Amino acid sequence: MDYNSEEEIRSILELREWISDEIDKRKKEVERLTQNLRILDSLVKQSSFSKASHLASSPPPARTSSQQSIQETAEVIPMKSTDNQIIANAHVTPDELVIIPSEEISLDVETQPFRSFFLGRIISNMESQDNDDVRNGKISQGSAISCMVNKEGNRIREILIKNYRQKDRASEIINTATWSFSRMIENSRK
Repeated sequence: MDYNSEEEIRSILELREWISDEIDKRKKEVERLTQNLRILDSLVKQSSFSKASHLASSPPPARTSSQQSIQETAEVIPMKSTDNQIIANAHVTPDELVIIPSEEISLDVETQPFRSFFLGRIISNMESQDNDDVRNGKISQGSAISCMVNKEGNRIREILIKNYRQKDRASEIINTATWSFSRMIENSRK
């Protein structure tokens, strides 16, 4: 092989690596944009509910077909504390799980055991398992679980979990979130 050919091959390989890096960056950007879009859809869904006192005085807002299909396909599971108070609702679709705390309850991301137990142990273990499955070729990168906490200041507004994939995982996430939220409420009162 002559000098020009080696240099051309090196340039081609560098170009290939650069394109591959750019594709990865774009995939991550698209993933973030998609997650943000889902959060916005969820917020639209949440704000489309009217209080009964407002129903008599004003007609309900028209819903788009996408908002209607999201509401019709999501199973809403109330998450209750030991004293039977609803502390959050879990909106479950086949692709994602969205946990929205009740408006009356303020849950701070810094209050234990949210980061240490719920995110640090439960969600982190699921992410680790999925990362292993991606490396071993059992699932694609796009099928791995991802978790995003949408907050206002330190207050949890919503937890979006994409690609939970298994009903058992959804149950575990809802149960441990309920337990964590209950402990957080107790700890914030101390």
